[in-house]
Amino acid sequence: MGWTIVLDVGKTLSKATLWDESGGLRARRSRRNAAVAADGYSALDAYGIETWLEGVLSEFAARGPVEAIVPAAHGAGAAIVRDNRLLCAPLDYEWAGVAAGRELYDRQRDPFANTGSPNLPAGLNLGVQLHWLGSRSAGMFASGTILPWAQYWAWLLSGVAASELSSLGCHTDLWQPFAQAPSALSTRRGWSEQLAPLTQAGSVLGCLAPDWVRRTGLAPSVRVICGLHDSNAAFLSARSHPGIQGTDATILSTGTWFVAMRAAAALDSVTAAELPETRDCLINVDVSGVPVPSSRFMGGREIELLAGREEAAARVSGSGATDSAIRAIEAGAMFLPAVVPNVGPFPAAASRCVGECGGGLERMALAHVYAAMVADASLDLIGSRECLVVEGRFSQAAVFVQTLAALRPATRVLVSDADDAVAHGALRLLDRHPPYAPLREIAPLPVQIDVYRQRWRELAAA
Repeated sequence: MGWTIVLDVGKTLSKATLWDESGGLRARRSRRNAAVAADGYSALDAYGIETWLEGVLSEFAARGPVEAIVPAAHGAGAAIVRDNRLLCAPLDYEWAGVAAGRELYDRQRDPFANTGSPNLPAGLNLGVQLHWLGSRSAGMFASGTILPWAQYWAWLLSGVAASELSSLGCHTDLWQPFAQAPSALSTRRGWSEQLAPLTQAGSVLGCLAPDWVRRTGLAPSVRVICGLHDSNAAFLSARSHPGIQGTDATILSTGTWFVAMRAAAALDSVTAAELPETRDCLINVDVSGVPVPSSRFMGGREIELLAGREEAAARVSGSGATDSAIRAIEAGAMFLPAVVPNVGPFPAAASRCVGECGGGLERMALAHVYAAMVADASLDLIGSRECLVVEGRFSQAAVFVQTLAALRPATRVLVSDADDAVAHGALRLLDRHPPYAPLREIAPLPVQIDVYRQRWRELAAA
């Protein structure tokens, strides 16, 4: 009945939260992540995050009786370990150089219908990273154990290696969601044999390693949990909310990536063949192995590029922002996709501004209108209907959620005031249930948007 630490290693931010036995939040710490230079490539900052984590765990150890640590992390990340150390720096999935030798890899991939994993740019398919790293030093690579990114942190803290379904099933090219087995590619290349043993997300891997006990002051009895993919954690939290039980609900997680995951009422009818592979649709896998139709785009990054980092993180609300959005829509001003190319529902489109896109508050509001337009298209691709729950960093951005509600009048658009959906999902693995934050239904932006929507879609498709 002790306290729980949730480690959430996102692409942009690493977060650690401390929860008491009744589900109350006791502390939250965060760190902005950045890629680092490795041996000729761009890498995830594993050592920087580890140093930050040591300090945070030391602080949390003094605050209360910590009992367990649960990691969650972004997809398209993996670590290769041997003899209790990293064999090489974990590759950053945004590094374009990983495309070297891509033609050979693409000929070896399984069909989308089998894996639900689309052919994505750079290193967004984990198999591409393994292919590239193996081509540099096949002998070294073959001797290591492959850990998905969330399970790397569990291994680091416990010394026990594991892999997990939601981490393997997020556009990795390594898993077949419907067959619930490794992909033919993974088997043929020997990666399935190198993957750490498949383990349930909520399983206890072991107790905190002695080195981490010494470094942090945490008790040696602290349990380390296997962990899960971050979007799946948010999905697990939101779909359990009593306010949406029995509905065909879609959860839209918003951060660096906007990921829509549909808890379809008739899951047995969902197949990858129904989804357009070339428009960033995929089949995710939840913690119990169930296929989840999903779509995504890099919404947080796009807003940041359009309006600036501070504005991207801001809660775009208040009459000034909504009035700016309404004026822009009525004037026909719009940003077109794709601000981040090669991903999202319009991956080949060239971004541009139509009309007067302004600056300051006007530009910030229009950037959120843009994100709502892309989200609307992504939701259509997976057949989202009836109910939409928006969670994460941009759920409190009034312009974004109100525009989305205006675009989807047949859908109940709900947001939660909870800021910790990933952590709440991670806690559910331990049967810890923080109080549900009320779901708040969003009123549509008071503007006629049908003509604007049609025009935006025509220009985006063109």
